[in-house]
Amino acid sequence: MREYTQFYINGEWVDPSAPNSFDVINPATEGVCGHIALGNEADVDKAVAAAKAAFATFSVTSREDRIALLAAIVEAYKARYNDVADAISEEMGAPTKLAVQAQAGAGLGHIAQALQVLQDFQFEEGIGAHRVFKEPIGVVGMITPWNWPVNQITCKVAPALAVGCTMVLKPSEVAPLSGYVFSEIMHAAGVPAGVFNMVNGDGPGVGTALSKHKDVDMMSFTGSTRAGTLVAQNAAPTVKRVTQELGGKSPNIILDDADLESAVTGGLMHMYTNTGQSCNAPTRMLVPAAKLAEAEAIAAKVSESVVVGDPKAEGTTMGPVVSEVQFNKIQGLIEKGIAEGAKLVTGGTGRPDGLEKGYFIKPTVFSEANNQMTIAREEIFGPVLTMIPYDTEEEAIEIANDTDYGLAGYVQSGSLEHARKVASRIRAGNVHLNGASAGMDVPFGGFKQSGNGREWGAHGFTDYLEIKAISGYES
Repeated sequence: MREYTQFYINGEWVDPSAPNSFDVINPATEGVCGHIALGNEADVDKAVAAAKAAFATFSVTSREDRIALLAAIVEAYKARYNDVADAISEEMGAPTKLAVQAQAGAGLGHIAQALQVLQDFQFEEGIGAHRVFKEPIGVVGMITPWNWPVNQITCKVAPALAVGCTMVLKPSEVAPLSGYVFSEIMHAAGVPAGVFNMVNGDGPGVGTALSKHKDVDMMSFTGSTRAGTLVAQNAAPTVKRVTQELGGKSPNIILDDADLESAVTGGLMHMYTNTGQSCNAPTRMLVPAAKLAEAEAIAAKVSESVVVGDPKAEGTTMGPVVSEVQFNKIQGLIEKGIAEGAKLVTGGTGRPDGLEKGYFIKPTVFSEANNQMTIAREEIFGPVLTMIPYDTEEEAIEIANDTDYGLAGYVQSGSLEHARKVASRIRAGNVHLNGASAGMDVPFGGFKQSGNGREWGAHGFTDYLEIKAISGYES
């Protein structure tokens, strides 16, 4: 049982201003695996004050100092790597292999990437007799989600730290264990007091106080579109910058010249990764109508090969969804798909056979859907694929873009040139051709209601910087 009931403020572990214990649930067992404390406005005030005080000195540190600090964090992270992976597996049900290779690996990758970018990032430029400087924006409030917990923490913390910002982090209260371990890593690395602060809590208690705070200069939020709009509303009166990485309902266009077996298999397994709990998951598979029956057969075969079960068991490829709330939401949307007339190819409601406990979902595929069905419009955030037939390529592009979201898109074709042509017409921040993965040096973010701003790599530095022009700087 983990007891993580203190907050990390001004370089110290401190008790909350008021006792408010919260149970952390292991989604594979439905049992309590830890306790945290939920903070409040007083805790936020204390953390923000520490960050504001630290900004005065940390914002003017040298590039070399911050390079050394990031390098120390990399080493401290490596020393706790398995602890990070174990916490992620326990708090949100990621299978051990996924937790070790992808979840914990992404955290280390973002810190290392920020360290690399910082080596030669241009913080100033000359324009004639004038000079333009890029300066740290100030105190950054960070609210991160439960689905890729350390990935989302590090892709905010690392660039903010690299450019000289100070910060207050609120990890998800649903999966807070890895955030606590990460805070221990920051302390072990010698991050100066007040530069990094962590307060656990929920949206109303901590998220709102952070978003509204007059001394917070920027809010960086990852989560649902609904919650993102609340953060923006709360931040508006103080005119602080708000960046958001929100939901998605990403299309995967399988073109007529694609290798159908490879395209369906790859697209479906990508969607099933992390139990479908990824905002950029390719959840709408667009298939030529003449090949729909064949695609269904491939999808059924692939789904039946997925091993759902205990995240710690060898051979498990899919764990549970994160919580009872998510489990019930997904069950309701599967029922909605059936009620609205989509064809259930495989899966459906209830737990997989042999699993009586835990928030496990059957790998589910719907077909013969249209883009107006609920399962094609709403972000399900579970292992549920919606296959939509199309007659022409133009229709496929139209369906792909007919969504409130625009985080990612996927195009499968036997011709790279053909895939490029279609990709150029997809309204999304990230488009993947023929199964290509995104590198951590590539900007990540979305169009439309999938958010604003970009994370990862050099582009991830930009949102944490203010631009100052000094005219007459050169004689």
